[in-house]
Amino acid sequence: MNLAFGPTEPGIFVERLNRFVAVVKCRGQLLHAHIATSGRLWELLVPGADLLLEKSMNPGRRTPYSLRTVLHHGVWVSIDAQIPNRLMGRALKAGELRPFADCRFIRSEPAYGGGRFDFLLADNCGRPLYIEVKSVTLVEQKTGLFPDAPTERGRRHLNHLATLAAEGGRAAVIFVVQRSDAGRFAPNVKTDPEFGSALRRASVAGVEIYAYRCYVEPQGITLGERLPVMI
Repeated sequence: MNLAFGPTEPGIFVERLNRFVAVVKCRGQLLHAHIATSGRLWELLVPGADLLLEKSMNPGRRTPYSLRTVLHHGVWVSIDAQIPNRLMGRALKAGELRPFADCRFIRSEPAYGGGRFDFLLADNCGRPLYIEVKSVTLVEQKTGLFPDAPTERGRRHLNHLATLAAEGGRAAVIFVVQRSDAGRFAPNVKTDPEFGSALRRASVAGVEIYAYRCYVEPQGITLGERLPVMI
C-alpha cells in the first residue's frame, strides 16, 4: 500500500517557532511551513536539515507550505502524523494486513468512552474490533520508539483498549514507523515510562500490538514489513 505526495519543493530547516510552525528556506526566501504533528522531532528538525515542502493550495493560509519529509542521515522521514491513518485506512479496507485479513471494515473514528478510536472493524465471528494507530518518527539503534514526548492521550487510548479486551472484545494498536531504518519497535520508556507500563498492561489484557515500517521517497510513502514488538 502506498500514498503519493503532492508536488514538493526542496527546502532547508531554519527553526521551529512553535509546535506547528517552522521557518524554512525555500527558493532563497525565509518562509513559514506547517508541521503536521505535535511531536518534538528534536533529532530531525535541526538547523540545516534538508526538507521537502508542499505548497498550500489555499492562498490565504498563514503558512504557505507544509513540511512533508526530512532527510536524516541519508534516510527520508515522513513527519505528517495523519499519513499513518491514511495508509492504514486504505490497507484495512483492502484487506492487505494479514492480522486483519478476515475482518470487515466498518468505519473510521468510531466513538468510545467520550473519545474516538481510529478504526472499527468486525472480525469473522462478528465481534467489533477497535484499532488505534500511532505515528512513529523516532528511531534509535534500529529501534522505532513511541512516544517522543509524554502523551497522556496515548496512555488513555491504551487504557480504553485494555478495558475492551478485558471485557472479551478485540482491540489492537498499530505503530507505523514513517521511515525505513527501523528493525523493531519498542515503547520509549526513557521519555514516557507510564506509556510503557500502559502498553504492557494492555498486552496482558489481550490488546494486539503491531508495528510496521515504511519506505519514504520524495514521491511518496509505502507501507512495508511488520516489525517485532519489544515490550
